Amino acid sequence: MATAKHTLALSAVLAFGTATSLAATDPLSAIEWLEKRPKQVVVPITPLNAPEKIDEPPVAGSVTTPEVTVTPLGAPVRAAAGLLPSTVTGLPRTLWGESETDTIVALIEALNVEGKPALQSLLYTLLLAEADPPHDAHTSTFMRARVQKLLALGALDPASALLKRADPAHIDLFDLYFDTALLNGDAHEPCKALSIDPGLSRDLEQRIYCDAQSQNWDNAALTLSTGDAIGALDKIDVALLERFLDPELFEESQLPPALARPTVLQFRLFEAVGEALPTASLPRAFAATDLSGDAGWKPQLEAAERLARVGAISENRLLGIYTSRIPSASGGVWDRVEAIQRLETALKSGDPIAAMKQTRRAWSLMQNAQLQIPFSTLFAQNLLDLPDTGTASDADLITRIALLSPIYEQAARRESSNAAIKAAQSVAIGEPLSDGPHTLYPAIVSAFSGETVPERLKEMAQDARLGEAILRAMSLTAAGSNGDPIAIQNGLGFLRSVGLEDTARRSALQLLLLRMSS
Repeated sequence: MATAKHTLALSAVLAFGTATSLAATDPLSAIEWLEKRPKQVVVPITPLNAPEKIDEPPVAGSVTTPEVTVTPLGAPVRAAAGLLPSTVTGLPRTLWGESETDTIVALIEALNVEGKPALQSLLYTLLLAEADPPHDAHTSTFMRARVQKLLALGALDPASALLKRADPAHIDLFDLYFDTALLNGDAHEPCKALSIDPGLSRDLEQRIYCDAQSQNWDNAALTLSTGDAIGALDKIDVALLERFLDPELFEESQLPPALARPTVLQFRLFEAVGEALPTASLPRAFAATDLSGDAGWKPQLEAAERLARVGAISENRLLGIYTSRIPSASGGVWDRVEAIQRLETALKSGDPIAAMKQTRRAWSLMQNAQLQIPFSTLFAQNLLDLPDTGTASDADLITRIALLSPIYEQAARRESSNAAIKAAQSVAIGEPLSDGPHTLYPAIVSAFSGETVPERLKEMAQDARLGEAILRAMSLTAAGSNGDPIAIQNGLGFLRSVGLEDTARRSALQLLLLRMSS
């Protein structure tokens, strides 16, 4: 059976909400998992008797100086920080080994795995893994790239937790520390660090905001007026900070329009002065601020769906938000909310006809919203447990949904006369049939033959550059899914060769089934 360590690792990290579901239990978050680890107990041993006197000369005849390797504390130590140890990820500490930092950073920044859920899962595992940094990591560049990628995906909680592991009160990381804290709604800790060490930031806006947070109003006002006078502050920042510091005095003043891409501080200042910005057009990290529900249920739902598409929140959290209230409108997200709620009710009733009616409707709506993987993960087991309705199309739909879930191997054992389903089932057990209806199916067959592993990637893995090779294979697989059979067979072939069987199988299944018509 395929191992799924990296999938389990992602589930551990992304369980940031709870929901009562028929289909899923709530995994521990990474932080909870780390806190629940059994602590190592050191038991002092007290000798029963004093050691015997050794009869030997008190002076050595020669001195041998041992070699001592000195590792300076600082950037390399911060760069090695992670949330998931090797025992969880299955990846070695030497993951990045002999790779160049600039190369790894470029690969992380360029990698686009949107619409590729299995690759998204593996990417989170790589970003959050505890591993020694690249051999030339003498600055925080590597850590910054990991945190920035997490934020770009909207994974705010993992990004914040990773930063805390890396001692973020450092000049190389402080801007990310400040921004993630603001996005989480509480900048107390970075502001406290800045008050202790003003050298952490040269950003006057941050200093003014932190002075205001600590109620040092006079210093905040003086810094603001001085910065404005010497042209060190943008006009939009001046206007926002003036309104923030003295809302009554500047109440009548006109705020400039928000930038298309505001800074995190500008975003929070607009909110603080009563002009909150919608997050739909902003980067995903901003969407995470709507998960609290403070902006209303609809923004919360839209943010949850947006983040669930890229695996930045767990399917359990999405379900919890879907089922937290009764929808009072229709269309768009409201239809999906109603469909999921009706499906849960139908599954609880035990009526297979009613359950399949609601499954067909919910599946169609979730497919249109590109939320098939969260749906499949939530409901696959319950659908597999339903009594047979006697309709082949119902059985095939259940099989397809289950093949897109973590329990795909169970679905592989079901009967089907559908050629596309049968081909996918053969991939699910790692033994693809020779023919299949998808244009890229021959490339998948070739990848699973074990004969298409690129020599260049094999050499990288052998030369302590495994992480780099995996990133390159992920890039090949992602690009290949758009129609490049050589890239597909090389990418999937390499992932299988280094033991990432679950990622390879699920990537192939998603390629075959996600775009399949209902």
